[in-house]
Amino acid sequence: MTGRSVIVTGGSRGLGAGLVASFLASGDRVSSCSRSRTDNVDRWESDPDTKDRFLHRDVDLSDRDAVQTFVRDVVATYGRVDVLINNAGVAQEGVLATMGDAETDQVIDLNLRGTLAMTKAVVRRMFAQGDGGRIINISSVVGLSGYRGLAVYSATKAALDGMTRALARELGSRMITVNSIAPGYLATEMSHGLTAEELGQIVRRTPAGRLGQPEDVAAAAQFLASPEAGFVSGHVLVIDGGLSA
Repeated sequence: MTGRSVIVTGGSRGLGAGLVASFLASGDRVSSCSRSRTDNVDRWESDPDTKDRFLHRDVDLSDRDAVQTFVRDVVATYGRVDVLINNAGVAQEGVLATMGDAETDQVIDLNLRGTLAMTKAVVRRMFAQGDGGRIINISSVVGLSGYRGLAVYSATKAALDGMTRALARELGSRMITVNSIAPGYLATEMSHGLTAEELGQIVRRTPAGRLGQPEDVAAAAQFLASPEAGFVSGHVLVIDGGLSA
């Protein structure tokens, strides 16, 4: 088989779907997991150009057994894992003092615990392969700057950046690079809860004068997954149109 074997978590919609589409367009074999299917998944599974290079499983990342089974399925299908993009995540807005425990646990379980479980399973496979790999964590500018009502989400995204830096040191001798991409506000489902006025304020505060697109982030992921980025590790790449400058 040709092309890299790429895993994208949360790849059925939004930014994740943009990442899947980008790597499929590059001729890679892409495996995706999410809690539910979408039309995107159905299309990739039926398209003659992608159906033999696309694998999807319904997986709850908080279920560690399901994560292990998914990674085994990927290896059984494509033989290896070259790139892991930890994209799956959920946001729950609300002031911390009044946020329910269930909502708090959901964000931590998916954004942090699930990402740790997936990374652990893939790293073990990369060790066995012995020829390196790429891990890319999708964090957020929210983890770098304070945003009211997003304390729990911010905590998980900041934790991903900390994990990135620590794993870059742990895995560097194994030729595995680990980096984060911290997007700003994107024109995806994640921003649909914002009003037109709120979106307008964000656009006005953004030097680039627009919301980000999944393609903006996918281009950065393509670079970090490339041979040219072999000496880039432990880095947080902000893709926000200058919002946090």
